[in-house]
This record gives sequence, C-alpha cells and structure tokens, in this order.
Amino acid sequence: MKIYLNDQLVDADEAKVSVFDHGLLYGDGIFEGIRLYNGCVFKLEEHLERLEYSAKAIMLTMPWTRQEISDAVCETCRANGLKDGYIRLVITRGVGSLGLSIKNCDKPQLIIIADTIQLYPKEFYENGLPIITVPTRRCNPAALPPTVKSLNYLNNILAKIEAQHLGYQEAIMLNDQGYVAECTGDNVFIIHKGVLITPSASAGALKGITRDTALEIADELGIPWREANVTRYDIWVADELFLTGTAAEIVPIVEVDARKIGDGKPGQITARFLEAFRRRVCVEGTML
Repeated sequence: MKIYLNDQLVDADEAKVSVFDHGLLYGDGIFEGIRLYNGCVFKLEEHLERLEYSAKAIMLTMPWTRQEISDAVCETCRANGLKDGYIRLVITRGVGSLGLSIKNCDKPQLIIIADTIQLYPKEFYENGLPIITVPTRRCNPAALPPTVKSLNYLNNILAKIEAQHLGYQEAIMLNDQGYVAECTGDNVFIIHKGVLITPSASAGALKGITRDTALEIADELGIPWREANVTRYDIWVADELFLTGTAAEIVPIVEVDARKIGDGKPGQITARFLEAFRRRVCVEGTML
C-alpha cells in the first residue's frame, strides 16, 4: 500500500511522522473521510471545502491549494489501484515542542490513506441495526464546535466503547441539554408522519456530507424535512429511523433502547433514500 505523506507517495511501513507532531501529542489537526465509488471520488469538492472550514476554525494555515489536495487524493487512489474504497485525509499541526503553544510548530503534515472499509456487516443494511443511548454526552458546541472535524475524537470513542461493551455496534449521544446530538460516527434522521427530522449542528451534530445528501434526496423525493431538537421520546415513537455517514452510507435502525422502531423492520421511506443515494454515488464526484 502507498501512503501520500507530505508531497510524496511512500510505502505504508515507511509512512512515519515525528513523535513531536502536535497531531499525535494533542489531537491537534483535522481530517476528512471520503468515499470512492467506481473510480469516482464522491463529493470531493464538498469534503475539501469542509476541510478548509475546519482548518480556519482551528487557525491552521494550510500551504496547499484545494486543487493540489484534490490531485493528491486522486493520485493516492490510482497508486493503490483502487476503484472502490475509503479515503482518510489527515492534516496535523506539525512538529512542535512539548507544550500547548503552536508557535513552534514548523509546518502542517498532509497524510492521505486510501484503502477499503466496511463499517457495519452487510446484514444490518438489509435487516436494520439495533442501537442504544449511552451515558457519554456530546461536547458542548461552545467548548468544541462539532462542525470542526478534528483529530480529537475521544468524546465519540468513549461513547463507542460504552456501546460495544453492551454488545451494540452504534449508539446515540445526547447533548448537555438532553437532546439527541448524533451517533458516535453518524448523523441521525427520524421519519414521523411523513416528515424527515434531524438534529441541527447547534445541538451537537456534525454537518455531514452524507447528511446534506440525504436532505437533497428528501427534496428530490418530495419529502418535507426540518431541523429540530429531538428527544429520546421522539426517537422511540418514530415511524422510521436511519443513520448517515461517509463510512456508514445510509443504514436503517430498527430498535433503540429496546424499543422497536415502527414494526421493527427497515421502513419503506428509508429504502427509497438508500436507493436514491446509490444512484448518486457514481455521478456526483471527481473521476480519477
């Protein structure tokens, strides 16, 4: 496998960064997860725009243009002979001193990994996924905005650990007000009486690229949608529920906190979203 590291492709076992890199020491950096479908990098421009927004939010000046990063992503995929897969694009603050100050960080590090991924087993897409709500709360947006896709995912990791210890693949995280924010790695959508509802970024949800795609699909299908504060009760009594994410794509949820969603099977509207999503993935992106 070839890894793109600071303007060159290197073998995976030679892809190394300094132990003084602030990305390692403090989680000081940003990333994007991007999908590749049949030689087409899905929504690459949107991902790179969000990357730039994250960089601006944490005051990280990137020395590369958007086109240079786009070319590097495509080059990495071609070097690994990939037509379908998952791309992890990472930018760290760079090498610095053993302290929080960024003044001594010399230059950002660019890392691109192109590989395969399967977040959930295939049967969950066909039969639906059961999930739970976990105790760990989503970080308050005033502390660390969820719209910044930073390298520090410990908040989400702790919630994931809690879910896995109880035998679940995924979990809902609430914000400090008790409203639904998101899952550990996915955005949450409920369908109630024909209306699509999802938490807003102010509630602690990431502005997901696949989330935005789901809202576009809702418009395409003529399904009304809105952002709103969502409670656990709203989840329990929803007619349908699904999650979205770059790695997860669109996955139906059939049970939350031991309560069946609808009749306990993936819903018909969810199936329409998944079908529409699969039609889009090879036409909305950047060809290698």
